[in-house]
Amino acid sequence: MDTSGAKKSCCESITDFFTSAKFLIYMGHALSTWGDRMWNFAVAVFLVELYGNSLLLTAVYGLVVAGSVLLLGAIIGDWVDRNPRLKVAQTSLLVQNSCVILCGILLMVVFQFKEQLVELYNGWILTTCYILVITIANIANLASTATSITIQRDWVVVVAGQDSSKLADMNATVRIIDQLTNILAPMLVGQIMSFGSHFIGCGFISGWNLCSMCLEYALLWKVYQKTPALATKAGQKEPQQELKQLSPQKDVEDGQSPEESSQPLMNETTVVTKPDSPKQRGCCYQATEPLRTLKAGWVAYYNQNIFFAGMSLAFLYMTVLGFDCITTGYAYTQGLNGSILSLLMGASAVSGICGTVAFTWVRKKCGLIRTGFISGVAQLSCLMLCVVSVFAPGSPFDLSVSPFQDLYTHLIGEKALPEAEHSLTGALMGNVTTTTAAPAEEMPPLQSYMSVSLLFAGVIAARVGLWSFDLTVTQLIQENVIESERGVINGVQNSMNYLLDLLHFIMVILAPNPEAFGLLVIISVSFVAMGHIMYFGFAFKSLGSRLFLCCSPEQKVETVDSPSLPTTV
Repeated sequence: MDTSGAKKSCCESITDFFTSAKFLIYMGHALSTWGDRMWNFAVAVFLVELYGNSLLLTAVYGLVVAGSVLLLGAIIGDWVDRNPRLKVAQTSLLVQNSCVILCGILLMVVFQFKEQLVELYNGWILTTCYILVITIANIANLASTATSITIQRDWVVVVAGQDSSKLADMNATVRIIDQLTNILAPMLVGQIMSFGSHFIGCGFISGWNLCSMCLEYALLWKVYQKTPALATKAGQKEPQQELKQLSPQKDVEDGQSPEESSQPLMNETTVVTKPDSPKQRGCCYQATEPLRTLKAGWVAYYNQNIFFAGMSLAFLYMTVLGFDCITTGYAYTQGLNGSILSLLMGASAVSGICGTVAFTWVRKKCGLIRTGFISGVAQLSCLMLCVVSVFAPGSPFDLSVSPFQDLYTHLIGEKALPEAEHSLTGALMGNVTTTTAAPAEEMPPLQSYMSVSLLFAGVIAARVGLWSFDLTVTQLIQENVIESERGVINGVQNSMNYLLDLLHFIMVILAPNPEAFGLLVIISVSFVAMGHIMYFGFAFKSLGSRLFLCCSPEQKVETVDSPSLPTTV
């Protein structure tokens, strides 16, 4: 009888987990990110293919996407705050997937009738199709940003309730899903396009998003039904209310548990004063409403007590030390082939997953704020290998070579010297060929791999600290931003991330040749160091000398102090 009861209890526990709101959120997020990763990978390939293997359309698309989020991040976040949770989630889901489906259908038409479209009206019809694809894809990305803010930064917090450990586990699980889909989804769509065609790839992505949209919609409704707290939003803003920054301080009582003390603003509510009727305002006032919302959002972000923590995360985006087109392009110039790079990307993903697991363990032992400090030290320590790689044998680092030499040669139309036969596009995408006295068929000497090996060893190892730090700042924002401003603050945070990301691309454009890559590495590590210095200042202000104490969980009392109020412990 005991055995039968135990089995029944175990089955009930399993059933409860798979029907819980937490698991349903994981399922919805997995479907959403799988579609996002497939589309983000495929759209870049499609644009390159459509424009005759040129990077122009891809570069324009990247610039439009980054600029849109930079300018509209606060407005999107404010829209999330002003409206009911279910409406926001459903609207952003429908807009995002509908745009991807429409874009996929349009690309299928272009791929099928490209030759005919080129001849119509001197190619203006085809140009119009390109503009439509980029515009619709950009709208899909903005809707994806809204979905990310409302689900990952708001719904997850509400489902976790007042349990900080549960919130940390949910954040870590969501990040692991991100890591896995980031590898597997592009592999799937890449194989479909390789063994099929780009036309079939477009059709598959459109079909996936149509099915996924229906499933995600049903999952959102189930989560909403299972979590009554989602139906109410503390301090929900009226449609025409201007943003106001509120920085209430919640006293931490003696003997409070770390789970309670690490989230001082989780339960704060805001008393909303209804503004004047819209009829009393002029047309000019209504027209400038988005500008005031944008300004108020950035001011609110600046006045947050976790401002420096958010800025520290944004500074980590100003780096070439990641597995993007820039780093992989540099790797190609150093003799690494696609097979080795794919293995390195897999190792990077495993390292990132280890970072998410380490985050939950370290947070339980040392507390949330200390976890960010420890993660920053770990990341910076690993990145020192990248700095060493700049001066290691085999490094092409040479500041005597002008970074503008290739661009100047291209503009004046003269042939570059054999010693400097690089192109801006090749430097970015890895199609650069560095020539030496040896024939092209010969493999470089063994010592030439020492520099690039140290570089990727540092990048991969640093992912543990990077993802742990990212989760720390994410949870600090979740727990310390009042509910009525959670959307706009996360929207501005996304804008800051995109701003620093744009700056790092501009940095590469100014110094595209492999000889200058070592300088970019040093600048990148410097920005990462500045980011962690800002976080150290934030952590020290919050905990003081207790930051360096390895106390037991029962002894930890962490609070994020308001910049305008004295510490209350």
